[in-house]
Amino acid sequence: MTTTITPAARTTENTENTEVKRTSVATGAVISASRIVISFLFGFHGLQGFGFFGGIDGQGGGVPFGSFPGWWGSVLELAGAALLLVGLASRAAALVLSGVMAYAYFTVHAPMGLLPLQNMGEPAAVYSWVFLLLAVVGPGTFALDTLLKRRR
Repeated sequence: MTTTITPAARTTENTENTEVKRTSVATGAVISASRIVISFLFGFHGLQGFGFFGGIDGQGGGVPFGSFPGWWGSVLELAGAALLLVGLASRAAALVLSGVMAYAYFTVHAPMGLLPLQNMGEPAAVYSWVFLLLAVVGPGTFALDTLLKRRR
């Protein structure tokens, strides 16, 4: 008696699972790359408050030590950007930064005009929404948060 071994038929379920996994990996990687680039760029905002990269006045001036909201905003921006860059406490950091940028928009920019293009508040508005998005979707695949979660 002979036995014929035939290869397993490829089911659409297996193909769909492979496609979902591939998409999931790509999505996580893109979210991580976006988080890293955005936090790196945003860190310069925090450094400007301390006089780096032209400072807040273009002449290297920083905000006075301990002043509210300028100095504290710079501290939150720099610390939050550092946490997001490495992906540690990402959701909380992103939520705080979203609030910082919303506060900046409504207290500094909105009184000068209705639309972000009129009041020079477009970066604050965009950063606020991007950080809110990161707070909701998480840090992505390449983050310390993800690494710590896998180890548990």
